[in-house]
Amino acid sequence: MNSPLRGVIVSHAAVAEALVTAVASITGITDALLPVSNDGCDRDALFAALAAAVGQTPAVLFIDLPGGSCLAGAVTYARGRPDLAVVTGVNLAMLLDFVFHRDLSPADAAQRAAGAGSKAIRVPAA
Repeated sequence: MNSPLRGVIVSHAAVAEALVTAVASITGITDALLPVSNDGCDRDALFAALAAAVGQTPAVLFIDLPGGSCLAGAVTYARGRPDLAVVTGVNLAMLLDFVFHRDLSPADAAQRAAGAGSKAIRVPAA
């Protein structure tokens, strides 16, 4: 790939902004992730926000919930575009992994991030 993948976090309210800030604080990487909120958005406004965030760069769209308007909009937006992949159930662990593996294809980066996010979910022993 010529340029590193971009990550676009799509969420309700300010969740995406908080995750972008957290990743930047932990890693010092400030150019890998962009937030998109669905606040006040209909489908067309969400598509416009996604288009602005993605630009012409291959990207992974990280969605907050495995259902609802953010996921439906992102899946529809990404349909038929091999330069985009969608992951839902975003968490901090998957984003931290993603920012260090942006040289992968969108599909491979999405699979890797989903695996990292899943592995991070634990119930600690008391």
